[in-house]
Amino acid sequence: MIATPVMIESVETILVDVPTIRPHRLSVATMNHQTLVLVRIRCADGVSGVGEGTTIGGLAYGEESPESIKVNIDTYFAPLLKGMDATRPGVAMTKLRTLYQGNRFAKSAVETALFDAQAQRLGVPLSELFGGRVRDAVDVAWTLASGDTQRDIEEAERVFEAKRHRVFKLKIGARALADDVAHVVAIRNALAGRGEVRVDVNQAWTETETIWAARRFADAGVALIEQPVAAENRAGLKRLTDLAHVPIMADEALHGPADAFAIASERGANVFAVKIAQSGGLTGAAHVAAIAAAADIDLYGGTMLEGAVGTIASAQLFSTFGELKWGTELFGPLLLTEEILTEPLRYENFSLQLPEGPGLGIVLDWSKIERLRRDTSRGASVAMS
Repeated sequence: MIATPVMIESVETILVDVPTIRPHRLSVATMNHQTLVLVRIRCADGVSGVGEGTTIGGLAYGEESPESIKVNIDTYFAPLLKGMDATRPGVAMTKLRTLYQGNRFAKSAVETALFDAQAQRLGVPLSELFGGRVRDAVDVAWTLASGDTQRDIEEAERVFEAKRHRVFKLKIGARALADDVAHVVAIRNALAGRGEVRVDVNQAWTETETIWAARRFADAGVALIEQPVAAENRAGLKRLTDLAHVPIMADEALHGPADAFAIASERGANVFAVKIAQSGGLTGAAHVAAIAAAADIDLYGGTMLEGAVGTIASAQLFSTFGELKWGTELFGPLLLTEEILTEPLRYENFSLQLPEGPGLGIVLDWSKIERLRRDTSRGASVAMS
């Protein structure tokens, strides 16, 4: 039986500025708030789907910013999508990918909204559109990024005692190499026997710096090093992987299935950080995961520090992966001071629990979103330094 077409009536893009609970320091920027980029697609059958295309640190991190995502969706994507059949997300996304280059985050937001609407229409969780979930919760790591060693230790102890997180990722790379290593080792020693420690360098080190640090991290029991060298330095990433001091994870080097295939072909990393936005959408991220599985490369569910929409969209997909050895980093909503859902996502027993409802399984608080919505005529407040 052929489904009756349902017309896409409107595509709305909203910028929502939310302060963070503390400064979040990366090697490329310090974030004091996050701008959520929400996309709402309304359909002729009364169903509305939502998606999110949030970035980290705007143009300091990648080639898309919240503002560019909104402009490109409003200017190019929305006019194309209006009038298309909402029951065929694959057709709509193929059209977008054929006509418009790049814009992975913007495409991810639109694709999530289309799949959310279609899953609601079918009365099933979004995960069912990607083969069905094999787990009802995903483990969640917490990122320590204040830059202050004692403060990070105290923060880690608080969330561990609350049974919220037992894996901790340290953002490093902005300070002198020896200072970063000392910072990591001190936290690892303080948490020994209670929590696992990993590091994310966000491309800030050279290959030789990473070799020096990795030996010390191995001695200290640090579990994982994420993207220590520049994304384009695939040969260096492979050499570091071959040294086998500490497992190496590819992150910024993974911009979708083509990158995943290239890295997997030469065994250039031990772990892939799968991100739906970085992969150009849920479908691209599923392909990245499939390539990793075929190459026997471990998976980690990454984040762009999305709010609730992008976080639960990611969790819906990650719940379908046969293996998720390194868990996830889907803590984004916990970093924000404002809740945009009528019922918050449920974090307990060191995991994010997946909702059972159709689509994404969440209900947005649109009155709260309207209050936080950016007046685009005034632009953003200061997001980073």
